[in-house]
Amino acid sequence: MRAVVARVTEASVTVEDEVVGAITEPGLLVLLGVHTDDTPEQAETMARKLHELRILRDEQSCATTGAPLLVVSQFTLYGDTRKGRRPSWTAAARPEQAEPLVDAVVQRLRDRGARVATGRFGAMMSVHSVNDGPFTVLVEV
Repeated sequence: MRAVVARVTEASVTVEDEVVGAITEPGLLVLLGVHTDDTPEQAETMARKLHELRILRDEQSCATTGAPLLVVSQFTLYGDTRKGRRPSWTAAARPEQAEPLVDAVVQRLRDRGARVATGRFGAMMSVHSVNDGPFTVLVEV
């Protein structure tokens, strides 16, 4: 499982002119990709890492500050561009495998008390964010 995590002052996801998920205060925008080999155990680990990741101001985390997270599924994080000019998507989990694992990460975050907004799995989404810093990291489990 792989996530690109950006510290943001605000972020939102729009599908067909409707905002489906938003955070309106400082928090984390999480673009989350699922690999073909990923399991529910990795979803649990990813949720813990995201919640406790100390990249907010003053080395704080969402766990310590209550800052929100916006989680957006992003299969393209497993695009392989080593050969040719067109990415290969063979490492990205198929939707029937990926969607439950993305949902599991979101649920585990909520179980930990996190405030979580989401995009819409499989939809064509427009993601708007205002990066803070900018501060962006790659998290893999």
